[in-house]
Amino acid sequence: MPCELKLVLDLSESFWNVAFMNVEYLHFTYILYSIYLVMDIYAFLESHGITYQRFNHPAVFTCEQANELRMPMPGKDTKNLFLRDEKGKRHFLVSVGHEKQVDIKALKTILDTQKLSFASPERLKTYLGVEPGAVTLLGLINDSGHAVEIFIDEAVWNAEAICCHPLVNTATLCIPHSGMELFLSATGHTAHVVDIPKRSPSSGA
Repeated sequence: MPCELKLVLDLSESFWNVAFMNVEYLHFTYILYSIYLVMDIYAFLESHGITYQRFNHPAVFTCEQANELRMPMPGKDTKNLFLRDEKGKRHFLVSVGHEKQVDIKALKTILDTQKLSFASPERLKTYLGVEPGAVTLLGLINDSGHAVEIFIDEAVWNAEAICCHPLVNTATLCIPHSGMELFLSATGHTAHVVDIPKRSPSSGA
């Protein structure tokens, strides 16, 4: 084999070995970070006397996937939207029942903004410390600057218990209503409880 070709093959093999090691390292780091997040939120809940029922399950990224689990839980299943205004100066966490299709156009009036869009994964990580698929009211533990405005649908707030992810989407916690009140108080957040508008088939929202 020509020396030049052997050198190229050796370099190529080294490159892929390094690349593979980096991917493995990043994956391992992500697992460790996820464990840290989970331990942190559990410690926070327990330190504030907030009770919960925990249900472990495979990772879910949509309400449809969650429904496929067929796990009866003693609380209101939620869907959480992380939104921003046009200039990116205001951020909103909107929590509704998992079955509700939100009318984004009508929601603009309630939030008093001219334009709404979904915030990027980068903003989600910055403000709530979670990844897409794990958006949750419990992410407010990471909003120490109180930059996120919280809007909770009346049907969710009036439920006896609220189900939400513990910062990762491989488990769900069902927290009593009184416990969610304690959580918001402990993090220094005030929730706006409103009737989040539902999208109608003809709205096109």
